[in-house]
Amino acid sequence: MIRRLATAALSLSALLALTACGADSSAEASSKEVTLTIGDQAKTLQTIVAASDALKGAKYKVKWAEFEGAAPLYQAVQAGAADTGYSADLPALQALSGGVRIKNVAALQNDGTHVGIVVRKDSGIDSVKDLKGRKVVVSSAKGSVAEYLLANVLKQNGLNYKDVQVQYLLPTDAQAAFASGKIKAWATFGVYQAVGLEQGGRLLVDGADGRVSGIGFINASGKALADSAKKAALTDFLKRLGTALTWTSTHQDAYAKAIETRNGADATVAKTLASAAYGKVLPITDDVNSTVQGVADLMNGIGVLEPNVDVAKSADTSLLK
Repeated sequence: MIRRLATAALSLSALLALTACGADSSAEASSKEVTLTIGDQAKTLQTIVAASDALKGAKYKVKWAEFEGAAPLYQAVQAGAADTGYSADLPALQALSGGVRIKNVAALQNDGTHVGIVVRKDSGIDSVKDLKGRKVVVSSAKGSVAEYLLANVLKQNGLNYKDVQVQYLLPTDAQAAFASGKIKAWATFGVYQAVGLEQGGRLLVDGADGRVSGIGFINASGKALADSAKKAALTDFLKRLGTALTWTSTHQDAYAKAIETRNGADATVAKTLASAAYGKVLPITDDVNSTVQGVADLMNGIGVLEPNVDVAKSADTSLLK
């Protein structure tokens, strides 16, 4: 099961694999069909879109650029190999801080339970305070949403970020090490969190109740936004993705089955992922920017986000009103 899941998540070699999504058969179509290359992680967006049939009738094509984490995804956007990125708030901030030329074009919202710190049942770690002096593996790279959860819960429990030893590992590597018992505490997210729990882990704390913002972003490269045809297609895609997310929230059993089929996850993991998915596509408002600015400021304060990011100035609100 681990190998199947890793294969589903890690698809760098299939960077520009074409998914047939709504080719235009209209007589009024442009002779040059628009193609959007959508950045994705662990087949999350493409599973949602395919299961809900959200792209039916779209007058453009979609290619999926598939990665196991946000860091390599944003490297692809920077290199021009993807038109869009998709991540939780902090990886988007990290990309912006690192000079990736993107704009946040839409917000996503969930309850935060998709992020967690998972510990081995034999770790002797029963509370956040027990992490003091311990090694904590963070997936996937510096500036992941899992790292924000770790930093925030340490602060809430009177600990300093330097009270733990942080090690960064890509999710599939961390997953294998956790399963073998080499890792005792793992800050992770999504499918990797679900599998870690299935493989003998115990949830120490998750991102619910404001421990993470629950906000994610769809962003787009400056080059894509400057192309009027691609910008129009992306505007349409965001609306369709919103419809697709509404479908997942009202058809959780069907969505779980799609995760099981397309991602190689077992039924238990698939149901967990379906219940914790982003539920809405939202315009980027002042409240969204203010909430995420708090994330940026905390991480800048502990030296993880350098330089800091002005979240409001990093948004393009023209695509989704």
